[in-house]
Amino acid sequence: MSPEPEPEPKPDPSTDWPEWASFVERHGYLSWLDISVDQLEDGTAVLTIDHDEEFENPVGNDGYDPVHGGIVATLIDTASAFALRTTFEVPSQARLTTTDLNVSYLRPATGNLRAEASVVRAGGTTGVTEVSVTGSDGEAAVGRTTYRLFRDTDVGENET
Repeated sequence: MSPEPEPEPKPDPSTDWPEWASFVERHGYLSWLDISVDQLEDGTAVLTIDHDEEFENPVGNDGYDPVHGGIVATLIDTASAFALRTTFEVPSQARLTTTDLNVSYLRPATGNLRAEASVVRAGGTTGVTEVSVTGSDGEAAVGRTTYRLFRDTDVGENET
């Protein structure tokens, strides 16, 4: 007997997008990171990750080990995607993919991390965001992403 499929998450009435926690829970890597979507508004998103020793890069001294840079980059990429989804007519059906991710590390990322993403431009096929990540010691990284956006005009384009 095969397992029952997971029920579709209930949409958020203000955005028509599935509950954020449900999306994160269904995504293996984001679930492992326990990313939280704290705020979502038109063109912006705020995501957080609570500190976990498993995320540390063991390069520090005296137990001062910063969060691995790859996790910071994931937070930038994910916050960007959520911010860009708000620019779609139906966010729950948004299709997009990262085409460029630039991260500038400013200092070691320590403690709980908070990413604030804002959409610079969301056109018909391309979206650009800017993101700031702060940790317990202040701003740890800034990022800029470019995404390929697949708007309604693209849906079914290659179908017969």
